[in-house]
Amino acid sequence: MRRYGPAVLLALVGAAILRVSLFSELYLRYVQAGLRPYLVVSGAALVLLAVAVAGVARGAAVHEAEGHEGGDGDGHEGGDGDGGGDGHEGGDGDGGGDGHEGTGDHAGHSHSDTHSHGPAGPRVAWFLTLPALALLLLPPPALGSYSAEREAAQRAAQGVGTFPDLPSGNPVDLTLGEFGSRAVYDSGRSLKGRTVRLTGFVTRDGDGAWYVTRLLVSCCAADATTAKAEVRGVEAPPVDTWVTVTGTWHPEGELGSTEAWPPVVDVTSLRRVRQPDNPYEKR
Repeated sequence: MRRYGPAVLLALVGAAILRVSLFSELYLRYVQAGLRPYLVVSGAALVLLAVAVAGVARGAAVHEAEGHEGGDGDGHEGGDGDGGGDGHEGGDGDGGGDGHEGTGDHAGHSHSDTHSHGPAGPRVAWFLTLPALALLLLPPPALGSYSAEREAAQRAAQGVGTFPDLPSGNPVDLTLGEFGSRAVYDSGRSLKGRTVRLTGFVTRDGDGAWYVTRLLVSCCAADATTAKAEVRGVEAPPVDTWVTVTGTWHPEGELGSTEAWPPVVDVTSLRRVRQPDNPYEKR
């Protein structure tokens, strides 16, 4: 059975990839939407490779079984040929001794292969299927407050300049990344006097302040960075709760300075929302 281990592992990984990319939107927890076709192709390729590996293993098993059957048949025929009138006595002699020794060696090798590494590897290799099985049955959640808090909130004084005008009407929906960029670097102060609406999850710091936060990715969750805004005027929901807040920008610090980060929003309304299918913003 161990010879099928590689095929099982490939099949589980391929099925897990297909589950999150082809049959659900769970892949958005890990990568950008544009990478979905590559995930689907990779998952399908792994499943097909698993089928091919299983076929090769089955063919090897059949060939090995046929070889053993052929060897046993020759041994019995040879024994019958050496028999005759004194066949039993001959069996006790050199011929019989050699026959038993050959059988013993063969059985010894077979026993060793079964209980040691053998062509299919040690039994402990089956434990490699556990992470793949866990990925298939229990996909990891999206990154949250723990990942956001690991990034230092220091930003260099760069990129200060004017930004395009905001759309007309209030409130204006902004991503956390755009709100932070305009608050910290926009010399035209395009946020001044405007009502904004921001969506993200709740994070806190040791000083009691809380933030509406979003993780920004370029490619996948591994390169995530943090965009957030300090919320004032309303009580904080539990950490990792997704919310939509509406309010106005509260300027602090000079443009491009570390004092200006994170930006502050004076909130007039807060609404709890469900986590979006794509929890990340594109950086």
